[in-house]
Amino acid sequence: MGDRGLDVRIKSAQEAAHRIRLGVLEQGEAQGGGYVGQGLGVADVLAVAYTDQLRLDPADPEWEDRDRFLLSIGHYALALYSALAEAGTIEREELESYAADGSRLPMSGMSTYTPGMEISGGSLGHGLGVAVGMALSLRHQGREEQLVYNLLSDGELDEGATWEAAMSASHFQLGNLVAVVDMNGMQADGPTAEVLPTEPQVERWESFGWHAQRVDGNDPEELIRAFDAAREQADATGRPHVILCDTVMGKGVPMLESREKLHFMKIADDEWGLCKEQLAAGRASDANESDETEEDVR
Repeated sequence: MGDRGLDVRIKSAQEAAHRIRLGVLEQGEAQGGGYVGQGLGVADVLAVAYTDQLRLDPADPEWEDRDRFLLSIGHYALALYSALAEAGTIEREELESYAADGSRLPMSGMSTYTPGMEISGGSLGHGLGVAVGMALSLRHQGREEQLVYNLLSDGELDEGATWEAAMSASHFQLGNLVAVVDMNGMQADGPTAEVLPTEPQVERWESFGWHAQRVDGNDPEELIRAFDAAREQADATGRPHVILCDTVMGKGVPMLESREKLHFMKIADDEWGLCKEQLAAGRASDANESDETEEDVR
C-alpha cells in the first residue's frame, strides 16, 4: 500500500483504539472493577488486529474461512469484548452486561459464552499450545491462507508450556502462526523482571526458530507494519512469527498510567468520570496534532 493508504489505516486504527479504550472503561465502571489497566494498554494491538488485519465475518463468528484470534490471557476479556463490539460481532450496548450474572461476557473469556471468543483462557501458559494445534489442523485441511493469532502476556513467558509450544511450532514449521505478546512488564506477583526475568526476548524467540519483531505496542503505525510483515512472511510451511509489543498499562488515561501498576487496578467510584474525561482529552489532542500535520504536508 502507498503512504496515503497507510495513513488512512493508521487513523482508522487510532480511532478504533480510542473506542476500545472507552468500552474498557464503561465495562469497568458497570461492574465496579476489572482488569482495566491491561485492557487500556492492549487496545492498540486489538484495534489493529480487528479493524485492519483479521479476516472475519462479524455476522458469522464461526465462518470456516476466518483467521483465528486466541485470547490466551483470559482476564483481558473486557478488552476483547470491546474489540468484538468494534468489529460488529456483538452489540456495543451488550458491554454494559460485563461480568454480570447471566451475561455472555464473563470476567474471564469463555468460548462457550461469547461469540467470537475462540478459546476459554485464564489458565495461563496454555494458549500457544492450543494455537499450535489449530495452525497444524488448518494446514492439514489445506486452509493455507488462514492464520492463527495468539495474544499472550509476558507473564506467560515464565511458563514452561509456552516454550514447549514454541518448540513445537518451529518443529512443525507452522508459518501460519503468529504469536502476539503484551510486554507490559507486570504480572500478578509483581514486575515480570523481578518475578522471573525473560529477556532478551527477540534473541530467545529467534533461537527457537521464530521470526521475531519487537515494537511499540501503543503505536498503531508500528503495529500495522509488524502485522503486515508477519502476514507477508506467512506460509503453509515455514517459520512461525512473534510480535513482541511493549505497552503501557492504563494507556490513554494519564491518572492510570502513573498509578501503581497493580494486576487488578483499583479505581474509586468517583474516578470513572475523570478517567473518561482524560481519555477524551487525549484523543482530542491527538486529533488536533494529526490535523496540523496534514496541513503541514499540504
